[in-house]
Amino acid sequence: MEPEKTDEDLLAEFQQGDAGAFELLLRRHRRALYTFFVRMLGDRARAEDLAQDTFLRIVKGAASWEHRARFQTWLYAIARNLCVDASRRDRFRRTESLDAQDGEEGRPLVDGVEDGGPTPDRDAASAQLRPILQRALASLPVEQREVFVLREQVGLAFKEIAELSGVNENTVKSRMRYALLGLRKALAEEGVTAADGEVAPVPGIRLGRA
Repeated sequence: MEPEKTDEDLLAEFQQGDAGAFELLLRRHRRALYTFFVRMLGDRARAEDLAQDTFLRIVKGAASWEHRARFQTWLYAIARNLCVDASRRDRFRRTESLDAQDGEEGRPLVDGVEDGGPTPDRDAASAQLRPILQRALASLPVEQREVFVLREQVGLAFKEIAELSGVNENTVKSRMRYALLGLRKALAEEGVTAADGEVAPVPGIRLGRA
């Protein structure tokens, strides 16, 4: 059986003109990328737009990509920069208009992707936990939230996160520890425990991890 192609193999094939290779990369990463933006910004419609923008930048920059670089690291370096820009624009808008809010849910980029996930009961329980978890994440300083999401939801190594954020690895680990403490405190105030997370898991969030 032929081994599955790596992201780097697929991007190299896309560089050679294989559009199907890029479509496979999109299917592999779009759900996690969309969720990354939701976790960081708390805005589903904005997350969809930025996920699409990230892949457009991948397309535009593919010609200059070198095979020795890890695709996932490059992908989230772009996503992080877009997230920083979006947060900066949001802060400016809030100073201009305190009542400007976007209540539109939007349709997630990955709504049509089947994942063979939880049963309907578990999915319903996860849906109840999701807004609570999002509020808990939003309560964290952005540096801690970024490390937590990149580590827990994306699965990047601490070393990679350090490279993306421009700080040393010990700083990243320290931010992760504070993020876990802050999340547990915020969730406890909402009445959510690690056991609740086990019963109704939400992708990208592991409440019981030390």
